[in-house]
Amino acid sequence: MIIRELFKHLKSITTLTVLFFSLSHAYAQELKLNDLEYFETQGVNVLVYSNLFTGGFNDEKNAGIELIHHGVRTAQGGAVRLSNTPEQWDLVPEIPTRKVDRASKSIESILRYKDYDFDSRVIVTAKGNGVEISVYLDKPIPKELEGSAGFNLEFLPSQYWGKAYIVDGRYNRFPRYVVGNSVARPNNEKPKQFKGYKTYDDRGTGKFIDPLPLERGRAFLLAPDEPSRLVKITSQDVDLMLFDGRVLAQNGWFVVRSILPSGKTGKVLTWTIEPNAIKGWVREPNIGFSQVGYIPKQPKVAVIELDKKDKPLANASLYKMDNDGSAREVFSGKIVSWGDYYKYHYVKFDFTSVTAPGIYYIQYGNFKTNDFLIENSVYDKITDATSDIWIPIHMNHMFVNEAYRVWHGEPFKEGYLQAPPNTDHFDLHAQGPTTDTKYKALELIPGLNVGGFFDAGDFDIETGANISVVQNFVQTWEYFKPLRDQTFVDQKQRYVDLHRPDGIPDVLQFIEHGTLNLVAQAEIVGHMTQTLSNAVLDNYHHLGDAASITDGLPYNPNLGPYEKAKDGRSSGVKDDMWAFTNRNPRLDLFAATMFAASSRALKGYNDDLSARALVQSKRLLKEATELLAAKPEDNSPWGASANVGTNLQLFVATGEKQYLDKFQELLWPALDRNVNTTLLTALNAVPHMDASFKEKLRPYVVKYADYIKGLEKENPYGVPIVLGNWAGSGAILNFGTTICFASQYFPDVVAPSEAFKATNWLFGCHPYHNYSLVATVGATRPKAVFYGNNRADFSFIPGNVAPGILFRKPDHFENYDDWPFLWGQNEGTIAGNTNYLIFGSAFRNLVK
Repeated sequence: MIIRELFKHLKSITTLTVLFFSLSHAYAQELKLNDLEYFETQGVNVLVYSNLFTGGFNDEKNAGIELIHHGVRTAQGGAVRLSNTPEQWDLVPEIPTRKVDRASKSIESILRYKDYDFDSRVIVTAKGNGVEISVYLDKPIPKELEGSAGFNLEFLPSQYWGKAYIVDGRYNRFPRYVVGNSVARPNNEKPKQFKGYKTYDDRGTGKFIDPLPLERGRAFLLAPDEPSRLVKITSQDVDLMLFDGRVLAQNGWFVVRSILPSGKTGKVLTWTIEPNAIKGWVREPNIGFSQVGYIPKQPKVAVIELDKKDKPLANASLYKMDNDGSAREVFSGKIVSWGDYYKYHYVKFDFTSVTAPGIYYIQYGNFKTNDFLIENSVYDKITDATSDIWIPIHMNHMFVNEAYRVWHGEPFKEGYLQAPPNTDHFDLHAQGPTTDTKYKALELIPGLNVGGFFDAGDFDIETGANISVVQNFVQTWEYFKPLRDQTFVDQKQRYVDLHRPDGIPDVLQFIEHGTLNLVAQAEIVGHMTQTLSNAVLDNYHHLGDAASITDGLPYNPNLGPYEKAKDGRSSGVKDDMWAFTNRNPRLDLFAATMFAASSRALKGYNDDLSARALVQSKRLLKEATELLAAKPEDNSPWGASANVGTNLQLFVATGEKQYLDKFQELLWPALDRNVNTTLLTALNAVPHMDASFKEKLRPYVVKYADYIKGLEKENPYGVPIVLGNWAGSGAILNFGTTICFASQYFPDVVAPSEAFKATNWLFGCHPYHNYSLVATVGATRPKAVFYGNNRADFSFIPGNVAPGILFRKPDHFENYDDWPFLWGQNEGTIAGNTNYLIFGSAFRNLVK
């Protein structure tokens, strides 16, 4: 009796403690449904299906009910889901309807799983300091989803690990590393995954891993020790469970989840979510500037991103560090308002007049930036890390070493098999009803395991990307002749060693390496493949040494699963890479452009490969043109502009008039259709044409100059900002490269100073934060984490270029620097990084 009463007393104390923590940070923070159709108060935004699930490849933590908490998107994925900790390629709901009812301050959506003929309705209603989430069912949950269907909301681990949480009075702390328990369940109990894919290898056990909850209760308080992340979640009718999604995948989030009850209809679940809003909170100014610094004579304008409730100051100052370590104010200038752009207000601070070399920082009110340089050499090394480290690390079919570290062994020694007909691929490829080759399904295609570059954070060869890569290398070589030699490359040994000169310019060796694989495709397959990629999903998402993706042995169907042949030459492991070989004549056309260019660059270095590349260029141009003759024009990326470039490159390589005439015939209509995407190709032709060509091109350059000026009115940064699910560094690079060449040939039309807009953006003058999007030499504060093949280490590969600032509908920009796993904002690609190489080379040339 005494023990029972004591327990009740302790329970009431615990309840009071929870209440104390809740109330100690809670202020008047009633959420309102705003004009952009989400719930808002100062410091808290609750989005309800503003961003929808897309399934498969694109389902990566960017949708559902989302919480933007004191400027950071800390929760997402709010929806009825079919597993405790959903992975990419798990089924996601379609959301065919979204109704906003301002009278009831609610947003209602239907969530549909066609695979199970299962619909639910989710209604989110503003309720005091938070929102109420209710799930309705018109029909009971299908039998096969009982115990699996539940409502989930996922929280960003990097914002919560190390912080406390309280569940029904029990105290605990979010773990920095995954330590949760799990069980193994029969495969027939696992809900379907996207298109029948499997994200796991059960190693012959017939079971899958299912994480167990860390906690269970009716009242959760997340981060009572951190007001900016404090969230209260309660439910009166169902238990809440906390899971750690990192048990299954390194990109998993913390998941709060409730199972939907079986056999019931109507309102079956209700949560109340109350995110704390700090009283008087105003987001700190984001002072955008170049982390690499500035040369003395360039324009120097900081763009300051302000909370709309923040009153802009009248002035900002520039401080210079003296040789004794002290700092003194050397300039004070007026703050000029640009205006509102999506969520924030923008002002500018112009300190162009400061030209003395030195170390500086900006002071805006109580906020000061880290230091940066004004010095003539600040841009001299901006591409060195990319060319010395990032690019060689991504050389496929090679052992890559750096000092004491092995980046990866030699991958895919067993080669590539012909992908079977009627095969959908998880990386957005497909093998159609035929192979378009002489090879039978799963037959080894000999000779493809040579050269080429890993696409990105994965280890496949995306043919289109690799074509762009070689073209970028060739242009870098032909325009700028970089003689930098910091990489040892031996094709016979299949060995690469970083920081070891071998007497050959690195870019020339990169051209050779890329061309080796692409010429092999053209010669052996007969045309370009779509991709050389993984056969099974569970090794596509591999993190670690590329050489360990496969066992290096061809698959032998006569062996049992995971069995190795007695002669050691084959195995029963279905891990072989596949070649997806359906012919795309536009891709062939794009390859013909590159082969013509690489044949020129390789002449005198690898004459045999040079000659083979030229043969394939001419053949593919002829065959692709014939194949396309009967087809209507489309908007394929390998369309008309590729044909323009192919004929230009073949004319430069051969001097034959037929290619010049065809180039001229195709160029001007392409410019009329879209000058922004075609102008760079036209500018590439200027050194090879006469004066009349340049004068005919002038009006198009004038049109592009008007486009540049128009961008100043579109956004405060004066650059093309991309608002899709892949951020816009690529557009910025293309923009900057076009400016560099346009100003070189038409300096009276396009001022060279316009190019600094691109470097400013890339190196820190952009929304959300001011970190350099390039892990480059010379940047004071580059991003700390990127989505690379070492992303599980929360690290980066030097020289990487992030896609950058990702737009989330309806008004939020973001770029996580403590969570690398969102590829749309953090993944460097081989095509993107070689675009950076040519831009950086052109930009340095312009500066000099």
